[in-house]
Amino acid sequence: MWTREEPEPTNAGANQRPSMPAAVEPKQADTREGRTASLGRSVFINGTLSGSEDLTVDGRVEGRIDLADHTLVIGPNARIDAKVVAKSVLVFGKVSGTITAHENIDIRNGASVEGELTCGRISIQDGAGFSGKVAMGKRRPKSNGADGHVSSTLSAAV
Repeated sequence: MWTREEPEPTNAGANQRPSMPAAVEPKQADTREGRTASLGRSVFINGTLSGSEDLTVDGRVEGRIDLADHTLVIGPNARIDAKVVAKSVLVFGKVSGTITAHENIDIRNGASVEGELTCGRISIQDGAGFSGKVAMGKRRPKSNGADGHVSSTLSAAV
């Protein structure tokens, strides 16, 4: 074992903060939890976008977005033409395509969504536009013709 000698405190450095030792590493939770990636308004992606953290998109995406265990925020400048799979989706921009959200879809004032939505819960604010089909509820194996879904076709500008 080794011991480190601590210098005697002096008054010259009384107003200085002690520095962190170089060997101290951040906790795993600090680096993995609460992270959100962001794509700015000038970004254009054509293809498959997937990740293992929450994502905010304010640019343009054509293709597929796969964030099955995470939240997707579609910013006010975003234009999405894609198949979207996420835990939760919050829309401020324009989306055309299919959205599957394992928990909820929230369409905010000024947003526009066109396509098929599958989710546990949906919220559409006043001033949002939606045209398409909604399937809600948990999917269950079919038995006696019932599949546990509530399905409806809507076209509205709220």
